[in-house]
Amino acid sequence: MNLHVVIGHGPAGAATARLLAQQGHSVKVITTSGRDPEPGIEHLALDATDSARLIEAARGATAIHGCAAPPYHRWTTGWPPLAASLCAAAEATGAVLVMLGNLYGYGPVDGPLTEDLPLAATGPKGRVRAAAWEQAAALHAQGRIRAVEVRASDFFGPGVTDGGHLAARVVPPLLRGKAVSTLGDPDAPHSWTYLPDVARAMAEVAGEERAWGRAWHVPTQPALSVRDMTVRLAEQAGTAPVPVRRIPPAVLSVTSLFSPLIRELKEIRHQFDRPFTVDSSAYEAAFTVRATPLEEQLKATLEWWRERLAATA
Repeated sequence: MNLHVVIGHGPAGAATARLLAQQGHSVKVITTSGRDPEPGIEHLALDATDSARLIEAARGATAIHGCAAPPYHRWTTGWPPLAASLCAAAEATGAVLVMLGNLYGYGPVDGPLTEDLPLAATGPKGRVRAAAWEQAAALHAQGRIRAVEVRASDFFGPGVTDGGHLAARVVPPLLRGKAVSTLGDPDAPHSWTYLPDVARAMAEVAGEERAWGRAWHVPTQPALSVRDMTVRLAEQAGTAPVPVRRIPPAVLSVTSLFSPLIRELKEIRHQFDRPFTVDSSAYEAAFTVRATPLEEQLKATLEWWRERLAATA
């Protein structure tokens, strides 16, 4: 039984911690506020940017899983100290640093996204996110730490309530028989990464030395548009189809004046206005995790949302 330290308890951090505990590992979860203990999981309250305290908490760990992120509108100021602290903890403890990344760092790309593309983003969020991995990769190349990054597209699945088109924007309206509104082109193919597959990839690469030193895309099902996913969800739910409408750009412009989130999304609008597809074949050729079949993804997600909506009704 090994000790794994998970930084952050958002959807990905929580799923990773619970999976590691189910696999028989000892798990510490670090958040700023802490939480009540769970079976096999110890929750600690500390600021992960405090490298001295993080190092002490991670002593004896086999792996440190970086699943936390600063508030979305504070990425440019919040990511550098967090990334530096994660690297410092990995160097001081010898634990493998498993970073959860996203696809912002590539910037706009024509064609499928592969891990060998340059991190060519010019926007502040893409650049700061790329810089976090570049820092870890440089230290890995120097032999100072062991690091790997797992990159996912928009999360989808049980536990995901924001941050993606298929979370609060699609499933709750669909289950209530209401129209679905989307930020971009509802017919543009888009890759959706299933949250449990993220956790399985995070756990797998932590123990695979041949994975270290580079980034990998989480196994992800073939891309489907928001409209296609809404149709598939309605079929799985046994409900009538609902309209899928694009929010007019003029409405988004006005909304951005009052919504920091909508304003901050401007940098990555290309991900929703045109095809955005992920190639995860490199991971699938090297390791055992595969994307969960789509019908299983849809069924589990709908069941989770039905329970959530019933509990909050």
